Amino acid sequence: MISVVERDYDLSRSSSPKILKTVLAFSLGCIGFIVLASAAVAQTPSETTEERVQKLTAAVAQVQSQMNAYQTQLQELQRQLSELQMELAKEKSAGTAPSLPTVKTESSSQGASTASLEEIRERQAIDESQIATHEQTKVETESKYPLKVTGLLLLNGFVNTRQVDIPEDPTYALPGGGSTGLSLRQTVLGLDARGPQLLGGESDADVRVDFFATGATSNYAANGLLRLRTAHAALNWNHTRAYIALDRSVIAPYTPSSLVAVGEPALAWSGNLWAWIPQIGIAHDVSMPHSILKLAAGLVDVPNPPRLGAATTTNSTVWQAERSRWPGTNARIALAAGKNGNGPEFGVGGYFSPHMTSSNIRYNAWAGTMDLRVPIGPHFEFLSNVYRGQALGGLGAGGYVDYIYDSRSATRVLYPLDDIGGWAQLKFKANERLEFNTAYGVDNPFANDIRISTLSDPTESYPGLSRNRSVFGNVIYSPSSYLLFSLEYRKLWTNFAPGPTNATDVIGLGAGYRF
Repeated sequence: MISVVERDYDLSRSSSPKILKTVLAFSLGCIGFIVLASAAVAQTPSETTEERVQKLTAAVAQVQSQMNAYQTQLQELQRQLSELQMELAKEKSAGTAPSLPTVKTESSSQGASTASLEEIRERQAIDESQIATHEQTKVETESKYPLKVTGLLLLNGFVNTRQVDIPEDPTYALPGGGSTGLSLRQTVLGLDARGPQLLGGESDADVRVDFFATGATSNYAANGLLRLRTAHAALNWNHTRAYIALDRSVIAPYTPSSLVAVGEPALAWSGNLWAWIPQIGIAHDVSMPHSILKLAAGLVDVPNPPRLGAATTTNSTVWQAERSRWPGTNARIALAAGKNGNGPEFGVGGYFSPHMTSSNIRYNAWAGTMDLRVPIGPHFEFLSNVYRGQALGGLGAGGYVDYIYDSRSATRVLYPLDDIGGWAQLKFKANERLEFNTAYGVDNPFANDIRISTLSDPTESYPGLSRNRSVFGNVIYSPSSYLLFSLEYRKLWTNFAPGPTNATDVIGLGAGYRF
């Protein structure tokens, strides 16, 4: 019996700091009540009796709330102490009288207590592990603002029945045999950062790179070079965003869904104005009763179209748009239905950019665009983007060509190549993990312009594609937030001038780990 009393005393003493803290807090609350009440009652010449009553009432309510909280904490500690004392007494009784009928029940209780203790220890170990992980050295910027590493480790398998421009991610077909292989070149790495406020706006930035560039040399370990894909830095207010970026033009806001075509997006050079270009601009949303009006505009620096067969390089260190010494412009206006803009959205856009050749011949690139997004029920979505313009090679259209020459007269005349095209996609999203997509795109330079180029000078051939079409269907499955799998079938039809249509079937597999 003495030992029981001694253990009860020790247990009470181990819990006494908590009770003392609560009693102390309770006492301080009472003192605070007296001080506040005294301050509230103190009369000043400028206060009326009604104001003093209001102050005293507020002070009483505040201190009463604190006293109630302290009283609740004190009662809870007393309850826990009583339960522990009762449990200790049971354990002591079980140890001194094992033959009593109550031993089995007390042993069960003791086993339950042991299991509870083990569960608490397990949770504590998990918490300590998480704390240790949190306290590990993180990626840190010199500015001390948050920086996050992101990316997509992407393995692609491919089967091309005929020759194509890039086996891992083909965009047009060529005469010749096919290919089969595996690639990790479409792996994407990224950094996301948040910075300080400026002029009342929140700042953020991000950058994405991949390994889709090509070089003259390769080895068994690597056959891709690091390439800058996209980059953004912006200031964000409630409805306005001012930004600098390397990204697709604002006149092409959507892109088809594919896990197999990442190095160059799906339907590139087949109606998708995908090219990532340097730009600076501003976007603003105007909230309306049942819709949102979206406005965006900016200056762009459009590159030269790549040489056919060298889709990741350009043929000049000074772009023709830069040689003109005038920046290009692009703008878009769209109306999105729904209070949050999540309903159907229709937009129109325009692009204009002066150019100058190395021979100091000036010409203008321009385009008019329309885009549409229509949710159809809870599972379907329709996307589309169409364009009409000229000299669109720098935006990823025009068959890799900006202009042609007419040499039928004594003076050689330059003509910007007219072009028309677009794409459309239907998406079926069965659930958050599974989606199906099918899309078709076409880029069609004007046949009359190409005919002028090929007939005016028998020694000169048209350097680009006369028409390029693509269709694909895929399924994308994400069993978790970090894993992605896809199977895709694609068909390409490519026309050169002159020559028959080249066609190829493309079967692609994609397996990605997102981090």
